[in-house]
Amino acid sequence: MQAVETIRWDERRGELVLLDQRFLPARVKFLRCRDVDDVAVAIKDMAVRGAPAIGVTAAYGMALAALRSRAKTREQLLTKLRQAAKTLGSTRPTAVNLFWALDRMMKRAENIDGSPAEIAKELLNEAHKIHREDVEMNKTIGRLGADLIPDDAKILTHCNAGALATAGYGTALGVIRYAHESGKKILVYASETRPRLQGAKLTAFELKTLKIPFYVVPDTAVAFLMSRGMIDCVVVGADRILAKTGHVINKIGTLSAAVNAQHFNIPFYVAAPTSTIDLHKTVDEVVIEERSEDEVHYVGRERITPPGTRAINYAFDITPPHLVTAVITEKGVFKPNELYKFLTG
Repeated sequence: MQAVETIRWDERRGELVLLDQRFLPARVKFLRCRDVDDVAVAIKDMAVRGAPAIGVTAAYGMALAALRSRAKTREQLLTKLRQAAKTLGSTRPTAVNLFWALDRMMKRAENIDGSPAEIAKELLNEAHKIHREDVEMNKTIGRLGADLIPDDAKILTHCNAGALATAGYGTALGVIRYAHESGKKILVYASETRPRLQGAKLTAFELKTLKIPFYVVPDTAVAFLMSRGMIDCVVVGADRILAKTGHVINKIGTLSAAVNAQHFNIPFYVAAPTSTIDLHKTVDEVVIEERSEDEVHYVGRERITPPGTRAINYAFDITPPHLVTAVITEKGVFKPNELYKFLTG
């Protein structure tokens, strides 16, 4: 889906331009980020969403911090960049791509022995490089994952892991897209993904644009569809995969789909770049983001719960490795327990 770019750098104005996903599918609107604070707000308020897209956006946020800085010395700029990384890192605590990108950008800055202007220029180049790499990784994931999709497959996907959630092409939706572009006849079931409805709004928007046959289904219908033989496989993305144990952290509702898939003997695939894989943390160390109760209380501007009602709104859940058939990365397809050895060996 190239008609609408999720992330674009405006060279003339020196600004980051983001497709504001809060308005989709009703309206295509763009958000301009002129400094690191604008980028932080865009990430926190979910104008941009999806782990890979957040990572790329954060990289440009670091570049903007350098470009807008009035630092006179290299050390002054590095101090400003560390502050910027802290600001951006506080926006969404669960998606590992965010911290991967911040760490990469900070290390790049620390390895440049030059003036603040020279460092800023190189950081922008590094952000462009991360942007390009993400698109290429997604295409490779799509190609490798498409080999697992049989012809005439009926595929369930959850949340949005398409071009909108990345720098382009998509991870889970990239697998579906590549299978479709390869000539396979497929039908997609996009679960609506309460409470933010990323499946109903964003995945449906992409599938319609790509002319891939699909239905939107309530999250609560997944088990019943599986029981009727209406789903052949599940393909989802990830916000963090723990290499040491193979646990998958993804949008809330993923665990339910995985449990049901195992019960009905349906393959459950996770598609994500290696930048989403966390080599260090354990399950107990992962912070699961809790968002505002209002996201549950309201649909649009209409409140659906009685005043005074409390709500729990975890943004992500954790799927254990025994429920995951395979993890599809740009470096190959792996069992969850194979990731750590491959990436560190």
